[in-house]
Amino acid sequence: MSRSGRSACALLTAALIGTVTGCAADSGGEGEASCAFEVSYEGRTYKDVANVDFTVTDKLGTATLPPCDDTGSREEAETEETEEPAYAVKGLSPETAIAVGSSPDEAVLVVSYSGTRLPPEVQELIDKP
Repeated sequence: MSRSGRSACALLTAALIGTVTGCAADSGGEGEASCAFEVSYEGRTYKDVANVDFTVTDKLGTATLPPCDDTGSREEAETEETEEPAYAVKGLSPETAIAVGSSPDEAVLVVSYSGTRLPPEVQELIDKP
């Protein structure tokens, strides 16, 4: 992906994440709560990772985004799961990472990991010059 493509992708990613995690509660200046961008695919939970240059390959199926109810108000909260297409990522197994979005160009990289350390193969993509 070219530098301009990455910039456009970053903007689209921010827009998509804002749309998907759009439920937020303003607690009168005491901070904001918002839903984390997580998806489920084939029994695994994936979290979004920013600033990674990746290439989408084949469509894998459908990922599920859990409902967002951090506002405390069912009227404002997203109360049903939603689905988005899931895509393979070049050089990474679907057990490690997938891309999720309405199209390959708008897909966001999500990674399945626990703890605070990314899988080494994802870290390599981040560290790549």
